[in-house]
Amino acid sequence: MDFPDAVAGLAIMDGVPIYEALTRADWRFAQSWWHWFFFAQSAKAEAAIRADPDLWYPVDEERMGPLNAADYRAATRDPAVVRGMLADYRAGLEFDYAHDEADRSAGRRLQCPLGLLWSAYDDMERIYGDPAQPWSEWAEKIVMRQRIMSGHHMAEDAPDAVAQNLGDFFDNVQSNA
Repeated sequence: MDFPDAVAGLAIMDGVPIYEALTRADWRFAQSWWHWFFFAQSAKAEAAIRADPDLWYPVDEERMGPLNAADYRAATRDPAVVRGMLADYRAGLEFDYAHDEADRSAGRRLQCPLGLLWSAYDDMERIYGDPAQPWSEWAEKIVMRQRIMSGHHMAEDAPDAVAQNLGDFFDNVQSNA
């Protein structure tokens, strides 16, 4: 919303605006996403994650593949990566929510085409029903809504489906520019 002339299209994977996530938070959200609030307490969360990364970020090597799993394990053991991941959670609660609230109050909406992908075996549908619905208040043009048969790590679990959908989306954006 900040630079509408610079963004030709936006693809979101397994996400909703933080404003929507927090204002709609209920017991289902708390049951699945409690870690957001813990991860925003960076020093405590970082100590817990670094003490046992496999407890916090388990890897299904069979689904993810051995090379992706090795990269994932290396990342979750790198203090700089863990700190960066936690900074994203902290920003959601400290800054992003307020920015979303200001955009909503001012009536600002995404002007570029929006493409949405969500994983079938994660919790987006359980929490939001149709994961595109929360975006309807934020975007003028939702042009792709696609459920991917994967878990949370959709790029690793279903790389062909993700690549095909993203390729089609951005080809469409480019041809309509």
